[in-house]
Amino acid sequence: MEFGICFKGFVEPKRAIALVRQAENAGFTYCWFYDSHILWRDSYVAMAMCMEHTEKMRFGPCVTNPNSRDWSVAASLFGSLAKQSGDRFDVGIGRGDSAVRVMGKKPATLARVAEFTEVLRKLIKGEEAQYGECPEPVQFPWAVGHEPPMWIAAYGPKALATAGEVGDGLILQIADPGICKWLGDQAKAAGEAAGRDMSKFRIMAAAPAITGDKTHGRELVKWFPAMVGNHVADIVEKYGSDTDLVPASLTSYIEKRRGYDYSKHGQSDNPYLDFITDDVVDSFTVLGATDEHIAKIRALEAAGVTQFNIYLDSGDEEKVIADYAEKVIPAFNG
Repeated sequence: MEFGICFKGFVEPKRAIALVRQAENAGFTYCWFYDSHILWRDSYVAMAMCMEHTEKMRFGPCVTNPNSRDWSVAASLFGSLAKQSGDRFDVGIGRGDSAVRVMGKKPATLARVAEFTEVLRKLIKGEEAQYGECPEPVQFPWAVGHEPPMWIAAYGPKALATAGEVGDGLILQIADPGICKWLGDQAKAAGEAAGRDMSKFRIMAAAPAITGDKTHGRELVKWFPAMVGNHVADIVEKYGSDTDLVPASLTSYIEKRRGYDYSKHGQSDNPYLDFITDDVVDSFTVLGATDEHIAKIRALEAAGVTQFNIYLDSGDEEKVIADYAEKVIPAFNG
C-alpha cells in the first residue's frame, strides 16, 4: 500500500514545506494537489516549491482536466516538472469539476479526456502530437523521454471504462472498500476487454482521514461526502437512480441532496451538508483510533486499492501525519 497526501492551494508556503518534509519522513510517497486555479492559488507553483524540499516524494495534480489550459501548455508544464524533480511526477486527470464549473463552463467529454491523456503522453515523452485546438503538429525539442503515470478519476460506467482503456491508474474519491472494489473491477474489466495488461493497474482511494475522536472527526470531514455527492448526482441525472451501472450504495445517499455551492467546494462551510448522515461520513472517510485506520486501509487493500491518499485539509494535519508515521504506515511496511 502506498500512502499519499493531498493539498488544496490555500496552505501557506512555509507550512506546506514543513508538512511535505514531515510526510516524506513519515513514509508518505505521494503529494497531490487540487488543480482549481480560481478557488485556490495555482498548484504547480506550490508543487515546484515542495519538490525542492523533498527527495523521493512524487507529486501531481489530483486532478487536472483538458479544458483549463491549452494542451501544449499543460504538457510543457508537466514535462518541465518531471525533469526538474528527477522524474517524480504523475498526472491525475478528470473531466473538470470545480476548475471549470465555477466559471460556468461544462466538464470535458470522456472522449476529450482520453485524447488529452494520449497527447500528454506523446508530448512529454518527446514525440510529435496533433490535437484539435492546434492545426499543426507539436513537438518539444527539449523533452527527454519522461513518461509520468496517468491516473484517471472516475465514478460512472463510461468514465471507469475510459480509465481502464487509457489510464495507468484509477482515482476514486471515496474510502468505502465495497464501492472501491466494485468501481475498480469495472475499470479493470474495461482495460482487459481492450486487450490491455491490467496486472500493474493502480487504484487510489482519496479521502479525508482524522485520527482520534470520531464525533469530532465527523464534523471536520462532513464536506467530503457532499463533494462526492456532486459527482454522483451527475451519474444519477444521466442514468437514473435505479441503474445497475453503479452500486446502489453510491447513489442512495444523495436522495435528499438539495444542491452544491461551488464557491465553497470541498469546504466545511458549504451550505449543502444537511443530507449527510454519520453512517455516510464513516463509510466514505477514515476516522477513529489508529487501529481503526489500519483495519479500514487493510479492507481497502483487500478490495484492490493500491494507494490511500489523505485529503490533508480538515484540521490536525501535523497530528494525522505523526499518527500515521508512528502507527499506521509501519503496519503496512512489515
